[in-house]
Amino acid sequence: MQASPNRRSSSLANTLGLALACLICLSISLPALAQGPGTVIVNSKFGGQIFGFDIDQNGTEGVLTEAQTLQDGRTLAAVETFDQATGKIVKVVKKLISKDDFITLGVVGSSVGLVEREHVKGIYVDSRIYNLLNPLSANMFTGTWTPPLTKNDIISSVSRIQGTSTTAFLAFQNGGSNHTFVFGSKVAANTFGPLVILPDNPFFFSNSPLVAYDSKKNRAVVAASDGRVGGPPPVIALVNLATGAITQFQGIPGPPPFRQGFINGLAVDSEDGIACTTTELDFSVEFYDLKTKTGFSQVLPGATGQTQSGSDVEFDPLNKLFLVAQSSSSTGPGSSIHVYDIRGNLVESLDGFNFSNASNVVFTHIALNPSNRTGYVDGPDPSVRQIQSFTY
Repeated sequence: MQASPNRRSSSLANTLGLALACLICLSISLPALAQGPGTVIVNSKFGGQIFGFDIDQNGTEGVLTEAQTLQDGRTLAAVETFDQATGKIVKVVKKLISKDDFITLGVVGSSVGLVEREHVKGIYVDSRIYNLLNPLSANMFTGTWTPPLTKNDIISSVSRIQGTSTTAFLAFQNGGSNHTFVFGSKVAANTFGPLVILPDNPFFFSNSPLVAYDSKKNRAVVAASDGRVGGPPPVIALVNLATGAITQFQGIPGPPPFRQGFINGLAVDSEDGIACTTTELDFSVEFYDLKTKTGFSQVLPGATGQTQSGSDVEFDPLNKLFLVAQSSSSTGPGSSIHVYDIRGNLVESLDGFNFSNASNVVFTHIALNPSNRTGYVDGPDPSVRQIQSFTY
């Protein structure tokens, strides 16, 4: 359901008008209205494609990783920090010309940057090194995070929540059993909970399951669907990160004949126990009450087809808002970010972005700074060499 503009009576309008006049007389500034896409653009330092980025919600910087293939077949890969206010690169933390590459896994905990390095020997990844920038503002690697993973275990999803000591990780075994598993880690302390293997149906890695973290319950929330046209509804798994206990419930069936398709985005409001997902075939957004294991679905505003499906979902815990990325907009030109409250009411649609997933190795990501209602998202460069600021 979408929120409709409130219809105020003339007497209420007069009252508000008088109140506004009083505020002006007292020189009290009002909050700025949402502006949508901003003018601050971050460019990768060496012109490579950006392989992940994030911003520090408790600081002034962000982090990105880039890579490009050189004429001799080697890769120029770099890790860079940038200023959130100006978009300028603060420092090249690490630059390599080899076969290795980097990927930004996110800013986790309290201002801790986490970057994965894939070390390549021959044509295969020989090892995976997880570098820390703790804090991010140090603008340097300060240590390594050493999860109990092998070189064939690939982290596929990270809960994008800051301000909590624990982060949830979803990974899969690339080879052998190919099982998907989830675990929690206090990254800064380099401690880990048990590795919890999830049922293959529907959490097999090829179904691209996603993870979020419920900090109030210390549990991972994992969502997946087998993506088939006419297939079953998605499944939500609640995983106790201390004991490994798994509780599952069935998600909302999409409308026939298409049903819902893959889960594209997932975020959790821990305080209120609400999960928000986006789904592919029915171009919808869903809201689940994790206590009652019930929810509802609604089509994204103005959406009429699968190309207008939502992708990444992020939660702003300060203003209690879910932000949903839509690569092909149904409300304006280019791409959009739709903002919902925790009850599923549409608050606003921010149009005029360009963050198509068409050429992205790493799909669209919305990075938020709730304290000033700003953020960054992929684009506008179609070659994925930029990220763009926005306000909401």
